Amino acid sequence: MSEPRPSDRHDASESDDTFAEIVDEATQRDPDLAVIEAGSRTLRTASGPVPDDEVPSRPADPEVDKALRAVEQELAGRWGETKLEPSVARIAALMDVLGEPQRAYPSIHITGTNGKTSTARMIEALLGAFDLRTGRYTSPHVQSITERISLDGAPMDPERFIETYQDIKPYVEMVDAQQPYRLSFFEVLTGMAYAAFADAPVDVAVVEVGMGGSWDATNVIDASVAVVTPISLDHTDRLGTTPAEIAGEKAGVIKQDATVILAQQPVDAAQVMLKKAVEVDATVAREGMEFGIVSREIAVGGQLLTLRGLGGEYEEIFLPLYGAHQAHNAAVALSAVEAFFGIGAEQPGSLDHDTIRRAFASVRSPGRLEVVRSSPTVVLDAAHNPAGARATADGLSEAFGFSRLIGVVGASDDKDVRGLLEAFEPIFAEVVITQNSTGRAMNADALAAVAVEVFGGDRVQVEPRLDDALEAAITLAEEENEYAGAGVLVTGSVITVGEARLLLGRH
Repeated sequence: MSEPRPSDRHDASESDDTFAEIVDEATQRDPDLAVIEAGSRTLRTASGPVPDDEVPSRPADPEVDKALRAVEQELAGRWGETKLEPSVARIAALMDVLGEPQRAYPSIHITGTNGKTSTARMIEALLGAFDLRTGRYTSPHVQSITERISLDGAPMDPERFIETYQDIKPYVEMVDAQQPYRLSFFEVLTGMAYAAFADAPVDVAVVEVGMGGSWDATNVIDASVAVVTPISLDHTDRLGTTPAEIAGEKAGVIKQDATVILAQQPVDAAQVMLKKAVEVDATVAREGMEFGIVSREIAVGGQLLTLRGLGGEYEEIFLPLYGAHQAHNAAVALSAVEAFFGIGAEQPGSLDHDTIRRAFASVRSPGRLEVVRSSPTVVLDAAHNPAGARATADGLSEAFGFSRLIGVVGASDDKDVRGLLEAFEPIFAEVVITQNSTGRAMNADALAAVAVEVFGGDRVQVEPRLDDALEAAITLAEEENEYAGAGVLVTGSVITVGEARLLLGRH
């Protein structure tokens, strides 16, 4: 296995026993030795103890599993997440008949193109560390639909998920009968999340938009803090063809008198956001101006950061995630939580530094530069657009010393697959093209045709079945005595990553 390179800063900090223990605990995470059957092939997973996995598996109780599958089937019969009728009329009607549950708690609303889920997880961890009960709503899910709704940092258990669906189902059907279009899959889940948060009850909800902002189903909350992660081109058929046009849609989450935490943006996107903030008297904190990264060093199992928040500097923060993009997400998350507590505006001072360190050290983000096995090392990353792919490529190159890297790529057919492949071309020795099991998957042969144009025919292999693609990539990584320094990156889609996770025994 090719290990991440340790930093001098990490060695220097070993005198701090508490901090060293946090680092050690977060880095001893090798997967279990297991054998799984993947269709007609067998894939060997890595050796070592299995870490706690925040991605839930199917319910062990057959009756509960049957009931959950029935809910999933009913939801699947509605409009999927990629079929939209831009309006919040249906979700607003549902909230009305449910008694406006989304107004029972304060919220933090997160939009942007990349980094939303990781940032949401960081915000959730920070709030939880300060003894607040949290609800988190994110999408899409990696393996289980129940991941989308979390309470107190853990995915909703299946029984509660089923109960929540059954509770709101009569009201959903009532709204369906009154509207020109039935509530969509995403709208029903959003209603479930808001109802579950009110029922818990939570102290604060951390809500990630599904797409855009203005007409996104989540946008029936009046969040006191709006977070905007980096904006780039994605969903251009629905949101616009320039960063400025996309920012115009995403700016809809900025509400009257809110605080806006603005990650680094293209200039035209930033201008749109700032104009919106002025219109609604919102306060803006900009990365690189009011907050940001002071220093960042690679460490075993992640990185060591000094962050400047709205209330001052926070040193020796260990983040067990790879890549500069995750450090930027951490700066955004920290400032969002400071803003939620009124730091930097209503009150001076900073949050407790030790609590901040403990919270960041606990963060996990499945499917984001996640190591799932060794010998050879297999990394999963859900990058699905060119900007995300570039961040992944940079993070992988920085944190790992692979002598040879094999890509496994399965993408959705509505994405900029050429841009995605071009971002990975410099780091992939060879690429195995595949497809996931959903109807949104791009046909492997069609994707391979683009890959040949980007990589050349001698660097491209096609394996339509994902299990075959994983085995082919592992075999390629082990060739020519490259076993110790070779690696595999599985990427292109959250769905592809989730299915690979199951095949590699992470369930």
